[in-house]
Amino acid sequence: MKPLSLATALISLLPPSVLARWTTSQSKATLPAHFKPAQVFSNANLNHIISLEKNYAKEQINVLVENVSNEPQDEYFIPFTSHQLARLGGFQVNDRKDATAGPFVSEVVEFDAHSPLQYYRIRLPAPLKPGGQQTLGISYYFLKAYTPLPASISQDEEQFLVYPFSVYASSAYPTMKQKTEVKMATSSKVADYTLITTEENEETFPQKQGSKLVYGPFGAKPVGASLPAQVRFEFTKPLTHISSLERDIQVSHWGGNVAFEERYTLYNRGANLSVPFNRVKWAQAQYFKTNSMALKEMRFPLQVGSVDAYFTDVIGNVSTSRFRSNLREASLELKPRYPVFGGWKYPFTIGWNSDSANLLRRASTGSYVLRVPFIEGPKQPEGIEYEQVHVRVLLPEGAHNVKIWTDIPETSIVETSVDRSLLYLDTVGRTMVEVKARNIVDEQRDRELILTYETLLVDTLRKPLVVFASAMAVFVAAWLVGMVEIGIATKS
Repeated sequence: MKPLSLATALISLLPPSVLARWTTSQSKATLPAHFKPAQVFSNANLNHIISLEKNYAKEQINVLVENVSNEPQDEYFIPFTSHQLARLGGFQVNDRKDATAGPFVSEVVEFDAHSPLQYYRIRLPAPLKPGGQQTLGISYYFLKAYTPLPASISQDEEQFLVYPFSVYASSAYPTMKQKTEVKMATSSKVADYTLITTEENEETFPQKQGSKLVYGPFGAKPVGASLPAQVRFEFTKPLTHISSLERDIQVSHWGGNVAFEERYTLYNRGANLSVPFNRVKWAQAQYFKTNSMALKEMRFPLQVGSVDAYFTDVIGNVSTSRFRSNLREASLELKPRYPVFGGWKYPFTIGWNSDSANLLRRASTGSYVLRVPFIEGPKQPEGIEYEQVHVRVLLPEGAHNVKIWTDIPETSIVETSVDRSLLYLDTVGRTMVEVKARNIVDEQRDRELILTYETLLVDTLRKPLVVFASAMAVFVAAWLVGMVEIGIATKS
C-alpha cells in the first residue's frame, strides 16, 4: 500500500474549516520536444509473454537490462504508441529477483502531444552502476484488445477473435536476445497465425505447443525493431466491457452500517448478430449447456455479512437474481433481463448493506479506519474490463484529517479529491472522498481502498441535536400559532 500522492498527506494536516475542497490529478512529466531516450541501457535478454486467456490482453516483459554507459543510471524508458497508451492499464514494474522490493515508481512522460510514440519512465530504486545488471518484471494489459472476425455471426455460431502484436518487443534500447510467447486458453482453437522465417538461419516460427505459440529466440535487434503479426483464435465467451462504473459507499456511525450502490454501463464487444435474435432457438440451446458468446449471468462475491441486496435496471426491479449470505460468504447471482449479445448494451444497478463492524474500526489514536475493496464487480471466468471507475465514499458529517491509500497501480489513478456533500438532515455537509481510475480489470477486484479520518464529539452529536432542535422548533411554533386569536370579536 502507498499514499496516492504527497499532497494527500499534506492536505490532511489542515483544519476542518480549511478542508473545503482539494483535488489531486495524475500528472504527466514533460520532457523537451523531440525527446529520445539516451542509449545508456542494453537488453541482454528479454522474454515477452502475451496472455489471451481472458477478454483483455495481458502482457509481461521479463528483461535483464545492463548499463552500457560510463555513469550510474536510474531511468529506464518503455515506448508505446498513442493508440496503445489510451487502452493500457495496470502498468507495474517489479524486481524479478526480489519479490519484497515492491513496485518501482513509474509514470507517463509527455514530450510531444502529437507524437505517435509516447513513453513510460521507470525509476530504478537505486542508480545502476556502469556494467551493472537489473532484472525487471514489467506487466500491463490492454483493454479493447480484440477484433471479432467475422464481425457478424449467428447466435449459435462459434466466435473468433484477432489480436495484432509485434513479434519483436517494442523497446527504446537495443536487444541482444529475445523471445515472444503467445498463450491462449487451453480449450481455444487457434484458427490461423502469422508465420515468419528468420534471415540468419531461415528458421520458421512460431513453434506451436498446444495452445501456445513461441516466436524465437532471436538474435540482436536494434532500437525500435518491429515485426507485425497476428493470431486468430476461438473465444466462445462474451467480451464483457464495462464502460462506466459508479460506486457509492455511504458510512453511518449512528446506524452502524455501510451502504453500497454500484451503477454499471455494460457492453458486449463480441461479434454482432448477423440475423435477428431468435428467442425459441435460445431457449432450446439452454438445455444442452453449450458455450455462448452472449452474457447470460453474473456472479458478485460480496463481503461476509452483506444483507439487503437489490438488482434494478432502467425498467425497474429485476427478479432474476439470487442472494445468499451466511457466516462464511455472501454472493449475489443475477441474470440480465435479456441475454447480452455482441454489440448490445445493458445498464443496471446493484446495492447492498454491510455491518460497519466488518469494515470500520477505531484506531488506538482515536481516528477511524475504513477498509473496503476498490471494486467488487462480477467474477467471471472470461474476465471483466473497466474503462472508467468512479468511487465515491460519503463519510459522516465533520470527518476531517482524511488520508487515502490504495494498492491499485498508481498509473491507473486519474484523480482524487475531497469535497462536501449535503444529504438528509445535514447542516455542514458530509465529507465526500472521490477516486477516479481508468483501465481497470477484474484481477484487481481484491485491491483495497483504505481511508483514515477523525471526528469530534460535536460532529457525532450534531445530527441528533439538529433533529431534537428541529422538532422542538416545530412544537414551539405550533404552540405560538395556537396562542394567536384569529376569531372575529363581537361588539358589546
